[in-house]
Amino acid sequence: MKTQLLGSVAILALAGCSNTVEVYRSYSEAGSVVQSDDFGNATMNNSQILSGERSFAANLGKRFQRQVPTTINFAFNSAVLDGEARAILDQQAHFIRQFPEVRFRVFGHTDAVGSQGYNRGLGQRRANAAVRYLVSRGISRSRLEAVVSFGETQPVIVTEERERKNRRTVTEVSGFVRSHPVIIDGKYAEVIYREYIASAVPTSTLTDLAIGTGTGE
Repeated sequence: MKTQLLGSVAILALAGCSNTVEVYRSYSEAGSVVQSDDFGNATMNNSQILSGERSFAANLGKRFQRQVPTTINFAFNSAVLDGEARAILDQQAHFIRQFPEVRFRVFGHTDAVGSQGYNRGLGQRRANAAVRYLVSRGISRSRLEAVVSFGETQPVIVTEERERKNRRTVTEVSGFVRSHPVIIDGKYAEVIYREYIASAVPTSTLTDLAIGTGTGE
């Protein structure tokens, strides 16, 4: 008993000396050792998903940021969408249409020129312009959960001068529509299956490519 106690103390001492030491015990359940990444710990990951700590919305938000430009920019003292802004919003709309279960939020920003009160209103007008355009591209207004203006309070580049990068709106995933508070118990599988079907290439097209009957041969 004394030997076993000393061994336990030694293990605890080693664990306290380094943040990287992981102690595995034969009587512990699988996945009980907490790790810092997303792999190799299915128990903790599943628990976080079921408790809402690691939601599908958060994962989709990261995917949205990877695949689509989330920011559009504006001319000085303007809420008019230029050609580049409309092209980016077209990409956002295409992504948003693929996930009817999800809501999005648009944040408006300005540079520091002008009063805070004026810039908050200008940020609001910019966010409104982006939302109106997304609606014109077939996105339900009810899925654009809120339009928020931060005015000049969150600059990309800290300066009192005119700065185009600060004059922007940012679109983000904000949550789920009422009927989909979370996408688990098969809902996530439905989303993946829908994307899989949409991306499929017709068999006839594959056959044509294989035998070289396409145009230009």
